[in-house]
Amino acid sequence: MSLTINNTALFQQHAFINGQWCDAEAGDRFDVTNPSTLEKIADVPNLGVAETTAAIDAADQALPAWSALTAKERSARLRAWYELIMANQEDLAKLMTS
Repeated sequence: MSLTINNTALFQQHAFINGQWCDAEAGDRFDVTNPSTLEKIADVPNLGVAETTAAIDAADQALPAWSALTAKERSARLRAWYELIMANQEDLAKLMTS
């Protein structure tokens, strides 16, 4: 990849399910290309039913804990997420537009 970013931890070639980076259960992957240059940007997991079900189940299991937080606690977490986005906005913009 010819894309240069400062925070290389932002560039993942895995799926994020239930707090962990993972690959497709079957091992299948597909290329992601920049549509303007046709340059290969990444190689990512081609997820199937099992991974989709695991992601839905993880979200369903996380909902009660999220719902139990006060509005102030949820606000603090969303604000922290916003701060991370702002701290990495240049790298995120490069990734999103590639």
